[in-house]
Amino acid sequence: MTKSETVETVETDAGVARITWHPAPANTARLVLAVSHGAGGGIEARDLRALAAALPAHGVTVALVEQPWRVAGKKLAPAPRTLDTGWRGIWPALEKQGLPVISGGRSAGARVACRTATELGAAAVLALSFPLHPPGKPEKSRADELLGAGVPTLVVQGGNDPFGKPAEFPEGAYELVEIPHGDHGFAVPKRAEGGQDEAVKRITDAVTRWTGMLDG
Repeated sequence: MTKSETVETVETDAGVARITWHPAPANTARLVLAVSHGAGGGIEARDLRALAAALPAHGVTVALVEQPWRVAGKKLAPAPRTLDTGWRGIWPALEKQGLPVISGGRSAGARVACRTATELGAAAVLALSFPLHPPGKPEKSRADELLGAGVPTLVVQGGNDPFGKPAEFPEGAYELVEIPHGDHGFAVPKRAEGGQDEAVKRITDAVTRWTGMLDG
């Protein structure tokens, strides 16, 4: 844990969730970006950690959210409605900062953010590696969740994501940024130009630019 990092536990109807706060410097914070993990990992994901390190310097406090199932040490994520319940439960803690809150997440967490954004009054949605469909099953599209977010939305998607390549996404009222050669975890081949560090920088640069255009 860094010197400025703090951890908060929150009781929700789905169990105890955990928020790791990465605050923007005093008197500079204008937004809160809350991001949760996917069904197969935690807040140690490379994109979530990179955003937590980069955005506070730009006036964005980052809240890395661990869903109750993850806090409880379970290996399998629960049903979508239970994930939504956990997300609703942490929202009051996010709003206590008195700032507009961007609802975000990676993979399953991105779906939760999209499904609940309007209901919770989110200022915007950040969808990292949105799982447009299960791998190899494009007919089972989840585009309706993304298109129904109802608030300004940024999708950051790997160019080789088996859950949905950028070209597969439908037209809609959202922005999509492609991370060339990236897979579902934004890992890129060693031969990729710029390598892994450049891929991560593309993510943080895109989100920094986008949050800079939102009203704080």
